Amino acid sequence: MSKASRPKEICRAEVIYEGYVQGVGFRATACSVAAGLAVSGYVRNRRDGTVELAAEGEREEIGKLLAGIRARMGRHIRDERVTWGPARGEFSDFNVQY
Repeated sequence: MSKASRPKEICRAEVIYEGYVQGVGFRATACSVAAGLAVSGYVRNRRDGTVELAAEGEREEIGKLLAGIRARMGRHIRDERVTWGPARGEFSDFNVQY
């Protein structure tokens, strides 16, 4: 089977962003970037001042999401911890969780 005809692996990325990431439009920006991609999941503020993101989709699409967030919000991000794993299929869209 050629690479082009292989089914794409659907995976999950869980990301914790540290820095000046709350109160700067981070969640809205993440949703805006996700809107143009085939990903589902959520972004939310955490009580400790970090932002948590979970995204499911093809690894390449998630990579585009994370790169887009970095491109638009990178000046606010001090650290980005990404954990990859298998998709759980629990999301139908990408949104802000409260």
